[in-house]
Amino acid sequence: MIKLKGITWNHTRGLLPMVATSQRFTELHPEIEISWEKRSLQEFADASIEDLAKRFDLLVIDHPWTGFGAQTKAILPLSDYLSNEYIKDQEHNTVGKSYGSYVFHHKLWALPIDAATPVASARLDLLEKNNLEVPATYQDLLELAKKGLVAFAGIPVDVLMSFYMYCCSLGEAPFLSEEKVISEITGKKALLMFRELAQLIDPVNFNRNPIQVYEAMVNTDEIAYCPFAYGYSNYSRAGYSKNLLHFFDLVSLDDKPMISSLGGTGLAVSSFSEHIGEAIRYADFTGSSEIQQNLYTDNGGQPGHLEAWKSDRLNELTHDYFKNTLPALQRAFLRPRYYGHMYFQDHAGDVVRNYLMYGGDEDKVLEELNALYAESLKIQTI
Repeated sequence: MIKLKGITWNHTRGLLPMVATSQRFTELHPEIEISWEKRSLQEFADASIEDLAKRFDLLVIDHPWTGFGAQTKAILPLSDYLSNEYIKDQEHNTVGKSYGSYVFHHKLWALPIDAATPVASARLDLLEKNNLEVPATYQDLLELAKKGLVAFAGIPVDVLMSFYMYCCSLGEAPFLSEEKVISEITGKKALLMFRELAQLIDPVNFNRNPIQVYEAMVNTDEIAYCPFAYGYSNYSRAGYSKNLLHFFDLVSLDDKPMISSLGGTGLAVSSFSEHIGEAIRYADFTGSSEIQQNLYTDNGGQPGHLEAWKSDRLNELTHDYFKNTLPALQRAFLRPRYYGHMYFQDHAGDVVRNYLMYGGDEDKVLEELNALYAESLKIQTI
């Protein structure tokens, strides 16, 4: 018996589809057994994949780790192991920039098995009870927030992703130069707009990640609308939670829908594995169109294959989660993935969050972000 170990993240969406696909894979290949461990969402964003690759054969990773994984050679370039036909199918059926998010030095370092970006969600029953509608514009959002019915994920990494969203939605993507994160004009406007909304939100949300926001939405009647948080199709499935969430595209700003920051996860194979061939076979199986559209998503997964997002059956299962949010995925911003970027991501969120919570000088906030950016660019040369 060949035994493979995998590491994923602690949520139905992160764990169950990996367990389900592994069970079926073992039934088809009785000589291979795969077990999975899970880590918290914060550990998923922070923990070094180099350390994990020394302990696990299979890794579900956050795409900003791609450059680090490629440069340290902790994970394998899957495009060197999978067939050209398979790789072309993955590229052709990418959800937004999901496929490209795992490409570094012209090689694919993880299979995009899961796609996500911040999208809007609502308790339609609460809105209806209050004779309110789902916001269509940013001004609508502010008006709803003034009624105390709005929340967003406010932990550091999430507010940083939302800061990128504001910048992109104002017409300028961050990191266009190596001198500064964003121009002063766009950066200051983004910060001021974000703080205006943040002041209308219950401060408890600054300690919530997207999962915790959704759990608060479905288990209490305090939050009717979340304008942006990484989407989880689980909460749009009947019977998953006490109350049902419906998901939507982002509100419009200046007559254009806002542009959020791409998320999602990829399946990587450790370069330290003693059973590379078997691990590659499982990755091939799990990322395939057939498994993504059926076994993977049926067991709580949020697929990374476009055919699954277009599936009438899966949209019926999720109250049109995939159909409604796909436009946001298709235009989502792809954040940097260079070797040192995780240093910036680990520290910049605190700067933005402190400003949102306590206010301050926008110029100084941007200066702090630029200093962290400069440090992160130095790291990639080590």
